[in-house]
Amino acid sequence: MTHFRFAILVFRFQKAHAVKRSAAAISFVLGVLAAPFVTEAQQPAKVPRIGLLSADAASASWHLVEAFRHGLRDLGHVEGQNITIEYRFAEGKYDRLPDLAAELVRHKVDVIKAFTTPATRAAMNATATIPIVFSQAGDPVGSGLVASLARPGANVTGVSLLAAELSVKNLELLKEIVPRISRVAVLWEPDQPVGAFFLRQTEVAAKSLRVQLQPLEVRDPNDLETAFASVTRRRAQGLIVLPGSLFNLHRHRLADLAARSRVPAIFIRREFVEAGGLMSYGTNFADVSRRAATYVDKILKGAKSADLPVEQPTRFEMVINMKTAKALGITFPPSIMVRADQVIQ
Repeated sequence: MTHFRFAILVFRFQKAHAVKRSAAAISFVLGVLAAPFVTEAQQPAKVPRIGLLSADAASASWHLVEAFRHGLRDLGHVEGQNITIEYRFAEGKYDRLPDLAAELVRHKVDVIKAFTTPATRAAMNATATIPIVFSQAGDPVGSGLVASLARPGANVTGVSLLAAELSVKNLELLKEIVPRISRVAVLWEPDQPVGAFFLRQTEVAAKSLRVQLQPLEVRDPNDLETAFASVTRRRAQGLIVLPGSLFNLHRHRLADLAARSRVPAIFIRREFVEAGGLMSYGTNFADVSRRAATYVDKILKGAKSADLPVEQPTRFEMVINMKTAKALGITFPPSIMVRADQVIQ
């Protein structure tokens, strides 16, 4: 091989290696440039954050929270896996709700689940953009939560209660238990925004059934003893306890005071009967909380709260406590026994 041909071979070898080195260098540069895009593509998806706001104490309403969480799990939303939940409880103190709602807004939650009307109102005052889903709201339209049941408008929707129907039904049931009843005491919370609505509906029902109502305001736990003293003094023949976070928090004490006053009392929540109350007729609040999860699910999937009609419950239940009835000397008529969904012995 001549020196000339050898030089040509060396030149070609060096050129080939140079091309390879250049290709490797270009690949390295492209890899560095693409790295941010690969890293970005591998970033985990944003985990939705749900804010939970309740006027009640956690101890008094955790079963409703569990029902809501169970509803979410049924729809594929598992806390700690693909959703997070921020919990805020006002412990029955309505004046704490605005600050708690503001905290949830600062945490930039994706949706707020509000229990009862006071919590919903506080959430509405805190944000006009974050979707709000309520449950256990007695009168969503009358209390200004939504424009209408069919088209809520704004950023609020949820599951309501049939307050007017319950007021009539509770009085009718008391008349079945005490046929000659003419005076009925009503415990209500003036500080509960929907309390006045429930009272008005009960007054309308009382007129149609020719029953005299004795409204008794309860603003503080210390008012309970005074209220029941008034029940006894006025010789009320029956008692209706309207919805309220304070009442729910002190339901065992309420049931005990009613028993000691020897007055047949009716509630709209089964929890009071489980605590020793005589009787309840109303919506199953756990079912309502579970149904509210479907709204949160739809909103997290892109639905607008303004387009989701307010749902009204279709299931009502009657629960009676036979032990309390015997202690009061009350015999439930067959018309009630056959309709009872649960009898607590």
